[in-house]
Amino acid sequence: MNRRSWLRQPLTWFWVITNLLIIYLDRNNTFENHGIDGTVILFGNFILFVVSLFTFWIIQRSFKSTNTQTFIRAMYISFMFKFFVVAITAFVYIQVAKKEVNKPGLFICMGLYVIYTFFEVRNLMKLLKQKKNA
Repeated sequence: MNRRSWLRQPLTWFWVITNLLIIYLDRNNTFENHGIDGTVILFGNFILFVVSLFTFWIIQRSFKSTNTQTFIRAMYISFMFKFFVVAITAFVYIQVAKKEVNKPGLFICMGLYVIYTFFEVRNLMKLLKQKKNA
């Protein structure tokens, strides 16, 4: 993925639009009225975006190899990386916040995780269809 192509990805546009929406709702106290911490969602959105871009890049690089095991290894590595980064981030947040854990914010981040995974898989499937020897 070159520098210009990542700007055209739906994943990037989703991240930008989601951040703008989160900031807007946080400034209007919409989150506060429902007991949601906007900082948790904003930080979670950033972590999920970076992790999704990295795992997308790992799997996309495996498409260049003619060895099938490379693709399978990249899938396992990307899954494990995403799982552990999300789990460690959630664990650190829960340990730091103790009784102040914002559960609605964590559930919104779980929903964002599903959406990012959907965009990642959809874009990878498009790339795989474009490849002639896949």
